[in-house]
Amino acid sequence: MAAALTAQELITRHRPTLDRALETIRTRAYWSPHPEHPKAYGEDGTLDVAAGKAAFDALLGTRLDLGQPGTDDWVGGEVSPYGVELGVTYPHPDPEVLLPAMRAGQRRWRDAGPELRAAVCLEILRRISARTMEFAQAVMHTSGQAFMMAFQAGGPHAQDRGLEAVAHAYAEQTRTPDAARWTKPQGKRDPLALDKRFTPVPRGVAMVVGCTTFPTWNGYPGLFASLATGNAVLVKPHPRAVLPLALTVRTAREALADAGFDPNLVALAAERPGEGIAKELATRPEIRIIDYTGSTGFGDWLEANARQAQVYTEKAGVNAVLVDSTGDYRGMLSNLAFSLSLYSGQMCTTPQNLLIPREGIATDQGHKSFDEVTADLAAAVSGLLGDDARANALLGALVNPDVRARLEAAHDLGEVALPSREVAHPEFPDAVVRTPVIVKLDAAKPDDAAAFSRECFGPVAFAVAVDSTAHALEVLGRGIREQGAMTVGAYTTDAEVEEAVQEVCLEEAAQLSLNLTGGVYVNQTAAFSDLHGSGGNPAANAALCDAAFVANRFRVMEVRRES
Repeated sequence: MAAALTAQELITRHRPTLDRALETIRTRAYWSPHPEHPKAYGEDGTLDVAAGKAAFDALLGTRLDLGQPGTDDWVGGEVSPYGVELGVTYPHPDPEVLLPAMRAGQRRWRDAGPELRAAVCLEILRRISARTMEFAQAVMHTSGQAFMMAFQAGGPHAQDRGLEAVAHAYAEQTRTPDAARWTKPQGKRDPLALDKRFTPVPRGVAMVVGCTTFPTWNGYPGLFASLATGNAVLVKPHPRAVLPLALTVRTAREALADAGFDPNLVALAAERPGEGIAKELATRPEIRIIDYTGSTGFGDWLEANARQAQVYTEKAGVNAVLVDSTGDYRGMLSNLAFSLSLYSGQMCTTPQNLLIPREGIATDQGHKSFDEVTADLAAAVSGLLGDDARANALLGALVNPDVRARLEAAHDLGEVALPSREVAHPEFPDAVVRTPVIVKLDAAKPDDAAAFSRECFGPVAFAVAVDSTAHALEVLGRGIREQGAMTVGAYTTDAEVEEAVQEVCLEEAAQLSLNLTGGVYVNQTAAFSDLHGSGGNPAANAALCDAAFVANRFRVMEVRRES
């Protein structure tokens, strides 16, 4: 247990980081306080790779007692996509006991004010960062990500997103001054005078509904946005990916207690297999904010039924790349091959539909037909993943049997330009590792259009023949409007086409990446700079992170009195 920290000690320790984060969300420049290379860890009390693995191994088969009230059972059952049974059990909550206990600490947390709340949140993040390698193992063995991705996305990049949310929360809460002296002239009479005080007050208990693929990266923005704005936070992890968020809750509870606050401001709600506790909790009157990442079906249900809560959802979308022309054909193929392969396409930002004119495209290597572009992309993916060691490092494991079923079914949807192949994992023989499949479809055929118009989550890509670039723009706009998109990519050397695709994305509110041929990919976003989602199309009703993501988690209350 760390030594107790005074408010001033916390503010002094973390104010420089907060100030830098506030500056960076204004400039949108590159910055991160969390190292994204494993060699940076193992210093200053942090865990290195070996120590992180040992810490993770020590958790296997144990009971993770968080010391929270209202525990009526112990639940678990996680099995790693790599075949390891975690055997960890977690507290199952009695909401009638836990939720009142969480609310009990909110008054003091509210009265602490935005600066101290931000400092405590940064202390939580500091302690999580010190255990990044342990978290990396936990993310790897619940999401199926390969280790390096689990380390980066589940560690420093997730921590960056949490800090980004804290910065936006602080900025919005301090937009209104704490106090103001108001005077109104009355001509010959004495002026009217009031002293006014303004206090940000929380909505109530927030709930984070976690996902399997990116439990920390997708979970931290909502968790820290709600906590920094004064709300208690109940974390309801996906039953197959509990451990990373349970470790987060444990760390948060310890930091809150050391700072003199009620640790029950953050609690875990693990569930029994098939229980569906999220529905029960989501409609309780105590739950006033919900952050959700997952399927469109449950996201729509939350938006329709959790009427007492402010609901933030990231749901399914169908991401597309429009290919009109390119000045770097080899770079385009390499970039797309990596984007399709990373984490076996199990990212909400992975491109699915490649819209290519059936008459082909202009490139720096001459005209390329639709079939040539598709064949060359297939060759680029095969070359990237030809070595099994590199393939395992990029692909990770399929997160669940549903992804495997979709992948296998995709081979029957059209002409297969690149079949998926099985990759053996030398360390985890039970891991299900598969390379992407590329299927050729035609936008003019109704059955093909129906196939590519729905999300096929996983390592599945469709090369879609369209009549022209103008037709591709029409298909792109309709797809965003009807199914939503987290990302859009486009390749063109034509200024008019570039302007046209930008206009489609502005009109339909989709984030656009143009002509990526180097080391930045359409399915990657950088904290403090890039916006993840837009909140303007069906894929998500919020963006990570902007002012709108935090401002509705609190209200400003005014007390005025005559001077």
